[in-house]
Amino acid sequence: MPVNLAAPDPASLHTVAGVRIGTAMAGVRKAGRRDLVVLALDEGAAVAGVFTKNRFCAAPVQLCREHLGALRDGRGIRALVVNTGNANAGTGADGLARARRSCAALAAQLGIAAEQVLPFSTGVIMETLPVERIEAGLPAAVAALAPDAWALAAEGIMTTDTLPKAASRQLTIGGRTVTVTGIAKGAGMIRPNMATLLGFVATDAVLAPALVAPLLREAAELSFNRITIDGDTSTNDSFVLIATRRAGHAEITSLDSAEGRALRDAVCAVAEQLAQAIVRDGEGATKFITVKVEGGRSVDECRLAAYAIAHSPLVKTAFFASDPNLGRILCAVGYAGIADLDQGLIDLHLDDVHVVERGGRRPQYREEDGQRVMKGSEITIRVHLHRGAAEAQVWTCDLSHDYVSINADYRS
Repeated sequence: MPVNLAAPDPASLHTVAGVRIGTAMAGVRKAGRRDLVVLALDEGAAVAGVFTKNRFCAAPVQLCREHLGALRDGRGIRALVVNTGNANAGTGADGLARARRSCAALAAQLGIAAEQVLPFSTGVIMETLPVERIEAGLPAAVAALAPDAWALAAEGIMTTDTLPKAASRQLTIGGRTVTVTGIAKGAGMIRPNMATLLGFVATDAVLAPALVAPLLREAAELSFNRITIDGDTSTNDSFVLIATRRAGHAEITSLDSAEGRALRDAVCAVAEQLAQAIVRDGEGATKFITVKVEGGRSVDECRLAAYAIAHSPLVKTAFFASDPNLGRILCAVGYAGIADLDQGLIDLHLDDVHVVERGGRRPQYREEDGQRVMKGSEITIRVHLHRGAAEAQVWTCDLSHDYVSINADYRS
């Protein structure tokens, strides 16, 4: 069961002027479920994307980079097509040709050029994409295009997710209501170096096109770059920000202006909510864990320590068992790769419980206090390195029997 996560209320997902969404059951891998999603964008939208750093990236990732790279400031993209059930990764030249076919098929339906379509796929790796099923399903998805279909889209991009993931915010800029709404999917193979498996956020803010990519990168860094479930980086990770520029206020030309900061806060809040939802719905997860590392010389070294803790199977299984075997946390900090680390300075807290002081077990620490914290469903690990003023945090979950079962049975 997801950790303190519920399916989004469709009424809470505000429409974004300039975005219409349609879904269909194309039977890409399994019949009887939504597995094809189309986002149609009004002319004038600006789009940016960040993608996996896995060198064995999927065909749709290659094609997205190609289509975005040919545009100035992301202006000209008019549609996104997303399929689940098949990743179209590890499929060579044939996979790339099939991704191009999906773009061409949607372009024909919408009366645009194939280069104006961004394709996305998620699912099983190294299996041929059944593009014929996508082509057959697209007319239904296009016919269903509507501005209020965000909740259906969140369902349509799920794979091993148990719940759809969506978030929405509204703010006022220049006397106009501005909306930020997004969806994401992901529950396993999560250690993205830029984003999550798939994430799409749209806003109608009148944002200067040149600022869409910087805002996207900042949002990714503060959200999807801070999560891990199993330490695996997917072949298909993609995170896209769309600015339709339809809200009617004066153009935002600086992210450091009052209006730019307000928009940045809203976009980052939506991205963070989506990223945390992915961890809360991690495959087999029973606990949501925040790892904070403070007192580093740099953010990078704090992040090294935080990820070492969050990736450790020994740490994650101890939390699943509610076993305060907390020396595993110190062990992970020790092998994180921080140069000149002085173990004699390290403090460790588990929520409000002070466990380690100056590198050793605090005399007042009682194991029953640690176990009390670990029995909770939301836990914060806080490590202080006492070597500087930098800090970083990441979000992760425990590692349970169900994680093994889900992934052992994934293709059956």
